[in-house]
Amino acid sequence: MKSTNHTIKSTLEGLRTGEFSAEEIFRYYTDKINKEDNKIKAYLNTLPFIENEKNGPLSGVPSAIKDNVLIQGTKCTAGSKILENYVATYDATAINKLKKAGATFIGKTNLDEFAMGASTENSAFGPTHNPADLSRVPGGSSGGSAAAVAADLAVFAIGSDTGGSIRQPAGFCGVVGFKPTYGRVSRYGLIAMTSSLDQIGPITKNVYDSALLLNTLVGHDVLDSTTVKKNAIDFTDNLEKDLSGLRIGVPKEFFRDGLDDEVKISIEDGIKILANLGCEISEVSLPHSQYSIATYYIIAPSEISSNLARFDGIRYGLSNSESSSLIDTYINSREQGFGAEAKRRIMLGTFALSSGYYDAYYLKAQKVRTLIKQDFDKAFEKVDAIVGPTSPSVAFKIGERSSDPLAMYLSDIYTVSVNLAGLPGLSLPVKPGKDSNLPIGFHIIGKAFDEATILRIGHQLEQEIK
Repeated sequence: MKSTNHTIKSTLEGLRTGEFSAEEIFRYYTDKINKEDNKIKAYLNTLPFIENEKNGPLSGVPSAIKDNVLIQGTKCTAGSKILENYVATYDATAINKLKKAGATFIGKTNLDEFAMGASTENSAFGPTHNPADLSRVPGGSSGGSAAAVAADLAVFAIGSDTGGSIRQPAGFCGVVGFKPTYGRVSRYGLIAMTSSLDQIGPITKNVYDSALLLNTLVGHDVLDSTTVKKNAIDFTDNLEKDLSGLRIGVPKEFFRDGLDDEVKISIEDGIKILANLGCEISEVSLPHSQYSIATYYIIAPSEISSNLARFDGIRYGLSNSESSSLIDTYINSREQGFGAEAKRRIMLGTFALSSGYYDAYYLKAQKVRTLIKQDFDKAFEKVDAIVGPTSPSVAFKIGERSSDPLAMYLSDIYTVSVNLAGLPGLSLPVKPGKDSNLPIGFHIIGKAFDEATILRIGHQLEQEIK
C-alpha cells in the first residue's frame, strides 16, 4: 500500500473503490507505528485488528484513542501508575458509538496523568514528542492523540478537553482539534478529572473530518445526566455556505502582553482572511478572562480531589501489599501510584474545599466562573463567533517548563475560559511561526450548541490557507 496521509474522506474512498481493505489499512498504520513511534511515543499500546460494523459511516477507518477513554477488555491507564494494570470492563459511550459507526481502534495514546497537564510530560510512562520538532512538547493533555494524527500514525484520534486539552495540543502539532459544547457528547466511560469541565472530542487532519466525527459522537445518553437532548443534524451540511455578513469578534484581552509576536502575526493574518471572505470583524471584550486561569485552578483541583479519592488501593488499581493497616494501604498506594502533578492538584483541591476556606476559594471561583460565562453571553449578543490564538506561544522545549507549574498552566490561558463557560471551541493550523516555523493554532469559539457555525468558519479558513 502506498504511503499517503489519509483523511477519513480519503480512507472511505479507498475502501469503497477497493484500493485497500479495512485490514490492510489497519496493518499499514500498525506497521508505521512500529517503525516510527519509537521516536514520537504517541502510543502506550497498540491493539489487534477487530472489524466493527461493516456498513457504518466510518467503517474500516483506523483511529487512536486517548488512554482515559474505556474500551472493554483493553488496558486503560489514564497515564498513571495507579492504573497501570487496569482493564476496562465496559465501553465508553463514545467508543460504543464509534464501534456502531464501524471505526477500528489502532491503539491507546499517551497523555498527562489523569489528563492533568499541558505538555504530555506528566505521563507516568514518559513524554510524547512533537512530530514537528522532536525536542519539543506536543502539548497536553491529549498530546499522544495530537502527535499520532500529526505524524500520520492514525487517520483520526479521540481526546478529552478539560481546559484546552484537545485544542492546545492540536495547535502545537498542526492538526485540527475540536471541543464540543459541554453536554453535547457523553462523558460516560471517560475517566473523570473535572466532571463539570471534561468533554470528549475529535482530533483530525482537517475540519471536514471533525464535522463528520461529530455526527457520530453527539447525542443524549441516559448514562450521562449532563448530556442534552438536541435534534440530530449533519454537521457537514453547511461547511461551504457563504460567510458573508457573519459577525466575528476579536477579544482585546487576547492580544495583550504574553502573546508571542510570531503567534500574533499569524492570527492577525487569519483574521484578515476571514475579512476577505466577507466576515464583519469587530473588537469585543471579555474582561473577566484574565481571571480564568486562577478560577480554573481552584475549580479543577477541587473536583480532582473528589474524583481521585476513589483510587485508594482497595477496589482496583495499584495496591500496596506491605501495608499493615487500612490507612497505610490508602497512604502507601496513593504515594506510589500518583505522580507529582496529580498530588499537587489533589492537595490544592483538598485545601480549597476544606473548612474555613471553601467560601474564600471554591465558592468565589464559582462566582467568577459565572462572570466569565456572562462575558461570553454579552459578546455573543453582538457577534456569531469569537476568534484568537489557541496558545500564547508555539510548542516549547521538553523540560523547559517542568520546574515552573505556573508557566505551564499559562499555556492554556486562551482555552480554559471556554471550558468554564461550557462553549464549543475549534483549533486549526494557520501559517507557521515566522521565526520558529512551528505550527500555530487559530482558535474559534462559538455559542453554546452552535458547533455548525465554527466548523463552517474553520473549514473555509482552512481552504484559503491551503
